[in-house]
Amino acid sequence: MKVVAITGKRECELVDRPDPRIKGNYVRVKILVAPMCTEFHQYRDGNPGDCLGHEAAGEVVETAGPARVNVGDRVVVMPQNGCGKCRLCLAGEHIHCQTPIDPLAICGTPTGRATYAQYCIQQDWLLVPIPEDLSYDHAAMACCGLGPTFNAMELMGVDRFDTVLISGLGPVGLGGAVNALFRGARVIGIEANAYRAALARSIGVAAVIDPNDPDARAQIMDLTGGLGADKSVETSSAQAAPALLAEATRPKGHLASVGWGGPIAASRIVGRGLTIHGAWHWNHFLHTDRMMHTIRGTKSMLDRTITHQFPMSRV
Repeated sequence: MKVVAITGKRECELVDRPDPRIKGNYVRVKILVAPMCTEFHQYRDGNPGDCLGHEAAGEVVETAGPARVNVGDRVVVMPQNGCGKCRLCLAGEHIHCQTPIDPLAICGTPTGRATYAQYCIQQDWLLVPIPEDLSYDHAAMACCGLGPTFNAMELMGVDRFDTVLISGLGPVGLGGAVNALFRGARVIGIEANAYRAALARSIGVAAVIDPNDPDARAQIMDLTGGLGADKSVETSSAQAAPALLAEATRPKGHLASVGWGGPIAASRIVGRGLTIHGAWHWNHFLHTDRMMHTIRGTKSMLDRTITHQFPMSRV
């Protein structure tokens, strides 16, 4: 099969690797859509390797035995490799599994973890069926495109009575805006990049604040009647972003972090009575129907936020 390999700083190519083998409850998936997440960091820095990508949508082409999916099924491939046996995995929180397993060792195969490839492998219980009325492009957003911020909205109980502040309007932050807008919330964004800011406004974000503006917090307060946002989501991983959100979220409000940015002073959390949530991925045991309903109801917004598409030949 063809696999994407980084060969130097801003250099990559397609290489030939063996098709992955499967065993036990593992399934081989033909990858049809692989969203681009943080892998561009490796490309920019020139970190060599051919195990790129951690999310995908595609078609089941092989099972090792009786499985929860069948050959020909359309599926979203969940990220990470939970053990499937611990309390967290059994509750659908595999992303937080403390004893993850190595699929390559279990299946005795040198390939299959990467999703910038023609095939990948995953345990059958970590494959989410794609409804017939959803395209592969849209369904693939169930991973990092919409997934972490969907979890944030669930944890915070976002609804049409809320003003939601989102820090960072890259792919994950724009997904957060899509999630919040679908729930009827008013959305304010924080973003310095003009292209991203314009894209956010085009899908219905009410206002976008430049975080480099010394009056950024004051502008947010003006937009929220002096109280601050009801709920906030941090997606940028910028060092100063969590502290800014803590200051710009109303007392007794909620703040969810998807990004891995800087600290928030405990005095601000306690003094403002904030509820803080860590939101990495979503629980597909509990919320698959809600996720697919969200995707179904936001197709027009997703068509705007999926800005570029490339075949593997143009990697």
